[in-house]
Amino acid sequence: MRSISIPPSIRFYLDLLPASDTVCAEVNAAYHKNLLKGVPEVSIVIPAYNEEDSIVKTLYSLCLNNTGRSVEIIVVNNNSSDKTASLVNACGVTCIDEEKQGITMARNKGLSVARGTYILNADADTLYPLNWIEAMVNPLMDERVALTYGNFSFLPIGSTGRVTYFVYEYITDVVRALKKKYREEAVNVYGFNSGFRRQQGLEVEGFNHPPGTNEDGWLALKLRDKGFGRLKAIRAAPVWTTDRRLQIDGGFWKAIKKRIKRNI
Repeated sequence: MRSISIPPSIRFYLDLLPASDTVCAEVNAAYHKNLLKGVPEVSIVIPAYNEEDSIVKTLYSLCLNNTGRSVEIIVVNNNSSDKTASLVNACGVTCIDEEKQGITMARNKGLSVARGTYILNADADTLYPLNWIEAMVNPLMDERVALTYGNFSFLPIGSTGRVTYFVYEYITDVVRALKKKYREEAVNVYGFNSGFRRQQGLEVEGFNHPPGTNEDGWLALKLRDKGFGRLKAIRAAPVWTTDRRLQIDGGFWKAIKKRIKRNI
């Protein structure tokens, strides 16, 4: 069930001051208390390029997750010129550099250094519910499942309000269902909300993909076609991500027109 308004548990992070030393210290403490409990079973990989306004909030939401697993977080700093790296370090989270620009190179770098059996893909402008880690990892205990992926709602940063996005999200749910049934389920997989087994990801050459395709959906396609199992949609832990991708496309209505043309 989608929420027409932003839940209080998510709004909590929006009200934080991202560069606060106090908040970074709280994230650091939560990370080592709640997640990193020894050799990691799960690795969360986050590519980051100039994310000083959002990265601490994202890390905080992950570090407050409820899980009994040992979880490491790896932020891949992809040539940021702002305070992204220093903020990540202040939060006590592993920060590595990838000098080759691009989301594919950043995700592959994170995959190459991850120690967990399971990889969860996250983004630096996205907030995660308290049950996200368990919701994404638990189905991977079934060897018949190769990859898990979830849905999302928008956090407005432009002029478009939540009510408009609420309607849009329900429409896109229908479109995704039609794609799964009649077209290709892998196109519903997003890099900021998916998970897979690290070894299997390495066996299919990670996030490498042909020109004109996306790294996240193509990885899902490779894992499934390799025979590692099916793709499983997770509805129990929707994430909240900013609408900046729509803003980059010229705002809500221009972005919608582009997406309609692409799908047609």
